Amino acid sequence: MEKKLFVGNLSYTITEGELKELFGEHGTVEGVKILQGRGFGFIEMSTSDEARSAREALNLKFFGGRSINVNAAKPMSKKDGFGGGFSNRY
Repeated sequence: MEKKLFVGNLSYTITEGELKELFGEHGTVEGVKILQGRGFGFIEMSTSDEARSAREALNLKFFGGRSINVNAAKPMSKKDGFGGGFSNRY
């Protein structure tokens, strides 16, 4: 298992500090990123064992008025060059 976790169904009022404190109860948090206005974010723990422990303990836990979802983060897929993205090719 990876060290990075996806956290979904977050309250829009939750801060990165609050999320770091919650996950810090299960190990060392190396990084926190909440996508404001989207209701989700990412946590990176220092080891995969800590990530697993946090996932098992916090998935479906009531936090900030909502039941949060905690799963292993999926790696970003590479774009195939088609679609609506910005390109520097002129």
